[in-house]
Amino acid sequence: MSGIKKFLSDTVIYGLTTIIARVLNFLLTPVFLRKFESSIYGIFTNLYSYAAMINAILAFGMETTYFRYLQRVEKEDKEKVFNNSFIVTLFATVIFVATMFIFAQPIASFIKSVDLNPAEYIIFVKLFAVILGADALAVVPFARLRAEGRPIRYGAIKIVNIGVLVFCNLFLLYWLPSLIDKYTFWQELAEGWFREGWLGNVFISNLIASVVTLALLIPQIAKFSFKIDAALIKSMISYSFPILIANISFIINEHLDKMMFPKLVPTTEGERDLGIYGAVAKIAIFLNLFVTAFRLGAEPFFFSYAKNENSKQVYAKIMEYFIIAMVIVMIGLCANISWLKDFIRGGKLEREVYWSGLHIVPILLFNNVLLGIYMNLSIWYRLSDQTRYGLYISGVGAIITVILNIVLIPTYSYVGAALSTTLTYFVMVTLSYILGQKNYAIPYNVIKAVGYMLISVASTAFMYFVLDNNVWLSNFLLVLVLVFVFYLERKFIVNITGKIKK
Repeated sequence: MSGIKKFLSDTVIYGLTTIIARVLNFLLTPVFLRKFESSIYGIFTNLYSYAAMINAILAFGMETTYFRYLQRVEKEDKEKVFNNSFIVTLFATVIFVATMFIFAQPIASFIKSVDLNPAEYIIFVKLFAVILGADALAVVPFARLRAEGRPIRYGAIKIVNIGVLVFCNLFLLYWLPSLIDKYTFWQELAEGWFREGWLGNVFISNLIASVVTLALLIPQIAKFSFKIDAALIKSMISYSFPILIANISFIINEHLDKMMFPKLVPTTEGERDLGIYGAVAKIAIFLNLFVTAFRLGAEPFFFSYAKNENSKQVYAKIMEYFIIAMVIVMIGLCANISWLKDFIRGGKLEREVYWSGLHIVPILLFNNVLLGIYMNLSIWYRLSDQTRYGLYISGVGAIITVILNIVLIPTYSYVGAALSTTLTYFVMVTLSYILGQKNYAIPYNVIKAVGYMLISVASTAFMYFVLDNNVWLSNFLLVLVLVFVFYLERKFIVNITGKIKK
């Protein structure tokens, strides 16, 4: 139980900072939707999907590898692990940024949308090259903060990142145009680079936030020493390469639908539908941030706790209550969809356009539940140094994603995209569980987990089809579910609460 207590304390700190950062970021959604048409927001969604893919490649699986190798080496060699982890991402980043600038035009031609001038995309490609480069260089220093048990500094830097992002977006999209109209100083300052209502202002804001974040990590980066240990790097890359491929496959599962949308539906309606899909998905961010907070607290904890005799029992118990928490959040979000939808209403003419996609919110939330379960399950092949299985599972998922997207998106648009993700994650969860029980058995309570997931599906379906999303009746149903859960889990809740108080 002490292991669960430590895990909870770490996750709560990471969770609070993640929630604050993500909520601030979420508040930008109505700002963007009111400033840009749904088709332009579709371009925004498409470009950030590509960015997610590239982020995974540049990180090269070094975050997980760094945690793993810290447990393998003696105390005096931990700096060596940091140095060589950072060297890998540094080389990858330099090569990537140079390539993006050299081949900016053909890259822009490949990803350009239906309406936008290709020259615009060349600028976007170069902006994203620097953004992604700065983000990649921050991966290992951030991992170092987590490994050193400094979640407060980690969270503070993340919040500053989002704060700068929010400020710069508001400044460039709203405040600067007003200042230009009134003052000569701002007219001269903005001359030659600023364009009112330009999507590129969002990317410039992201660039500034990423550079500021990297600057705040200088104390960690300053400890870096360019001392290459060829044998160590070779071993680390051997461990991380399957993780890299698995991460890429995971990003394919999560974002390929948004990347393929303009190719599968190459019309203005396709850009609009992608904008709707991207906007509606923002509502699911509240469950996604819970999954993210869990990962931030869980990954270093799982590695450091692996040597304990009761580690597998603790991992199983964490999975159990992680699923319960996700189910409650999912039901709570669906219960309040009638007012949460105001965050994605856009302008007056766009309101009904965005709201037309609200019916897929339960599907998107359930996808996040499956994603969280898969992330939790995946610890078995990381702890047992069998990362190739992550490659196999994610590879199967990527193949299924590609096939289902090609089949479903042209006919069913974003509904087909959402269902493709559901089927893919279900297969990945099943494969990971079966292979995990054969190679690194953890005593998960499968019946209990499936039972709670069925409760989430039944409750949200009842809210949508019977209660018609009535906020009062839906929240009353939420309260009933909470009472039922607390009754079933009363012994554990009393036990863990008592230990935390002590």
